[in-house]
Amino acid sequence: MTNIRKSLLQFIFSGSSMRRWNDKLRPVELYEIDKQAHKMITAFLLYRLQCRNLSKEESLKLGEELIEGCLFDYFYRLVTTDIKPPVFYRIRENKEHFEQLTDWVLSELEPIVRPAGEVFWNKLVAYHHNAYQQEEESLAQRILNAAHLFASKWEFNLIRPLNYFDEELRDIDSSFTEQLQAMKDIEGVDQLLASAGNPLVRIANLCGQLRFQIRWSQTSRIPETSVLGHMFVVAAYSYFTSLDLGLCKARCVNNFFTGLFHDLPELLTRDIINPVKKSVDYLSHIIHQYENDELERRILVPLRSAGYEDIVSRLSYYLGIEQDSEFGETIYDEHENIHIVSSFDELHTKYNRDACDGKDGSLVKACDTLAAFLEVYSSIHHGVASPYLYEAMARIRNQCKTINFGDFNLRTLVADFD
Repeated sequence: MTNIRKSLLQFIFSGSSMRRWNDKLRPVELYEIDKQAHKMITAFLLYRLQCRNLSKEESLKLGEELIEGCLFDYFYRLVTTDIKPPVFYRIRENKEHFEQLTDWVLSELEPIVRPAGEVFWNKLVAYHHNAYQQEEESLAQRILNAAHLFASKWEFNLIRPLNYFDEELRDIDSSFTEQLQAMKDIEGVDQLLASAGNPLVRIANLCGQLRFQIRWSQTSRIPETSVLGHMFVVAAYSYFTSLDLGLCKARCVNNFFTGLFHDLPELLTRDIINPVKKSVDYLSHIIHQYENDELERRILVPLRSAGYEDIVSRLSYYLGIEQDSEFGETIYDEHENIHIVSSFDELHTKYNRDACDGKDGSLVKACDTLAAFLEVYSSIHHGVASPYLYEAMARIRNQCKTINFGDFNLRTLVADFD
């Protein structure tokens, strides 16, 4: 029986409705879920660069700290959504006031997050209780902070031309730059501060554009989730499901990042719904081949040419380039060769150890389906429905009937939404 509950799934998804820069004139709506995805994509790029000087165990530990730190901060942010950053920073300067705020946030989070597992909950509590006492930030926290600043500055650059009359703009702009400049000792930050021609900046910018691609674009929905935000939701669902099933640390980390990047090719082809892909023989294959070709030309080749072969290798593993599918079970052998595993059960019984560096593609695919269900359910629940959305809900419910991973049963989880 899974420990994941409807309340947690909806809470993670709620960032899709949380507007950012709400007191500024915006060319498009900017949402917290999109910013979190952009932040973690940027953090991944910095993370892989740090791994060059770390052992496999140290790299894995850093990856886990990045993911959990992101989720801890995101949950805190969801609860304190109405507090503007300048006000929050003032509260943080006063230890007593900040601890009171944190205690209240944790009391709000406990009934939502704690049922998912005591280990994760205890880490979350310790993370926020230690936030004020730490004399020095960990490497993971500094990477997350740098990625946060980059993603926020990216959004700021969108709204700046429209807010020329706003007196705050100059201070905000200089603050972003000064804080990033102070982190140049982290490998990769100086590249992020470089021109858009730098391959790392280019891929971060390209990924940021996925916030402009709206899913289910042929029908009205509330909220209108983007491809970028959807990727983060799938990543978070994949991580919690992995923890729930007792997967090794490597599989948990890999499943998160596989979810985070699984729709990256849609940057090049746009979001094409399954009924269209399957409407003509071989259309799905043609689209997939085009996605791979464009991914190679526009993202992987520039990174490889600039000496980022390690990032290319990891992205290729998450996207299943060699296996022609990101949704398959794979491991690395002792010679660093990738092998396909026949099923989740085989991967879990034979290779559930960090040394195998496993990836649960079918589990990520199930979480992709679950995220799509939340998108449809939330819109219908908000009173914005159409025959197409009802049809999609029925189709997804039917798909969920046969999706099982050990004690994790998607049919039971979806039934909570009746």
